[in-house]
Amino acid sequence: MDVSSEVVQSPRRTVLIHFPSVADVSRAQQVDDLLDTGKLRNMQELFLVEASKYNVFPLDNSVLERSLTPRPSPTAGKSVFTYSGEVAGIPTDSSPNTLGKSFSISAEVDIPQGGAEGMLNTIGGRFGGYGLYLVKGKPVFTYVQLTTERFRWESPAALTPGKHTVAFDFKYDGPGFGKGGTGVLSVDGNAVASKMMPHTIPFLISFDESFDVGVDTRTGVDDGDYQVPFRFTGKLDKLTIKLNDADEQLLQQKAQETKNKAQ
Repeated sequence: MDVSSEVVQSPRRTVLIHFPSVADVSRAQQVDDLLDTGKLRNMQELFLVEASKYNVFPLDNSVLERSLTPRPSPTAGKSVFTYSGEVAGIPTDSSPNTLGKSFSISAEVDIPQGGAEGMLNTIGGRFGGYGLYLVKGKPVFTYVQLTTERFRWESPAALTPGKHTVAFDFKYDGPGFGKGGTGVLSVDGNAVASKMMPHTIPFLISFDESFDVGVDTRTGVDDGDYQVPFRFTGKLDKLTIKLNDADEQLLQQKAQETKNKAQ
């Protein structure tokens, strides 16, 4: 038990007196309260009253099962997505789902004299997601793992004025959730950076983030690189996202197996 102490001096001797701390008394009281079955019953009854008042019921621990249950989506059954110009604020569950599969992102851009920078494509942000963008003209791809890890691919050179294709290809090491893979950043068909990720976001990207093309409307994937909205200052002719159909089928099969185990 933690104690405080006070030294009491007298003409003949010094006596050290110990006093239990307030925290110790409080903890001891809490233990006594829990051992009191009547007190515990009162707490349980109070919880039932308050839970009913604030619509807590029914209690549900099937978060994983519900997360894996397929929902109607405008992207269902599609593997190729094409965008032109700026597209902002698409909900994450209505955007191309790159989780748990191989995918590629390709941006056809026109760089003006003096260079350009800005977001080409992003989903999620500071708490998980990715972004393909230009910083001082240099292509960058950043992948964020729930604030704990950040993986970065960067071209050593800025894009020259004119038309270019900036692409990121990711080969997933599945099947299964949250597996790793290898990403390759390329410019005009030439690889400029390659890196392996040991794992990826397993299930979903935060619902309060969004999918954007040509701009970033929510939190950024790297505050050190840019501040939102980080509009692309060049011309984005076309952005294409391709998903691997075979990986998607394996992912759905794995999701069904996991759901069956959870039931």
